[in-house]
Amino acid sequence: MKALVLLSRGLHPVSGKPCLPRADAQAARLAASLNRDAGGLHAGPSCETVCEALGRGLTQLTHLRLDGDPVPALVASLRDLKPDVVLAGPRGQGGEDTGLVPYVIAHALGWPLIPHAVELEAVDGGLRVTQALPKGARRFVTAPLPVLVTAHSGAPSPLPFAYGRARAGRIHEREAFSPPAAPDGFETRPYRPRPRVLAANVGAHARGRVLINPDPHDAAREILAYLRELGVFGQRSPT
Repeated sequence: MKALVLLSRGLHPVSGKPCLPRADAQAARLAASLNRDAGGLHAGPSCETVCEALGRGLTQLTHLRLDGDPVPALVASLRDLKPDVVLAGPRGQGGEDTGLVPYVIAHALGWPLIPHAVELEAVDGGLRVTQALPKGARRFVTAPLPVLVTAHSGAPSPLPFAYGRARAGRIHEREAFSPPAAPDGFETRPYRPRPRVLAANVGAHARGRVLINPDPHDAAREILAYLRELGVFGQRSPT
């Protein structure tokens, strides 16, 4: 059974330094339980951080060199590599993580996705997944291949780092798939936070100060301060 792990570059929650997310290392251990020759797949400008997975159960790593959205490159590469099982962490760690990447990839490939996995077992024609449920409960799910699985935080701890295995691991560099350019008339802009929408059922006391028969200047000053708090206007510059 060909197993592959999607690896991401995370940030350590204490030091803030780049690191391999714990969930990805747990996914690597689950993959190694299916196949001793399990590999990893990473899309990004560098694979220096995620190479740690080679010492935690994986034997090879495919690095797709690119800057920007990794999803199109990952989907194209998975179609080419044709793995039976793809594993991933539930989300990134400390970067621009949304938790949606595994779901977007599974949707693009037309594969089933099974979340919260704590144990995997190969069965005839499929994969048996032990899922973690609330209050310590467990559920067994059998899915046909190919399938995408995300690891739960309650999965077995990452394998101890083995320096010799990391040095023996193989790294394959590939040029990433580039999606077509946007049609004419479209432009890309950086994200800009939008002002919050006031709830209709929130009273004046909950929204701010209540002024009874205020002076017009005081009322205008209070309104401007509240709009700045919402983000409609920029903050007052120091004088």
